[in-house]
Amino acid sequence: MSNCTNLFYLSTISCQLSECLSTDELTLLAADLVVLSDMLANLAARKSICEPAASAEDVP
Repeated sequence: MSNCTNLFYLSTISCQLSECLSTDELTLLAADLVVLSDMLANLAARKSICEPAASAEDVP
């Protein structure tokens, strides 16, 4: 149930943004957040895959 609070917060933020941004602004923000999400997922994947390999190479 601890993840439910995140959903509540995100829902609240979404509703608040929809009240103060135009449809075009909401569309652009949503697209930018999708790109940000994809970039963060890519960085996390690279970090989890590449960093352990790099630290293993440093061990004599």
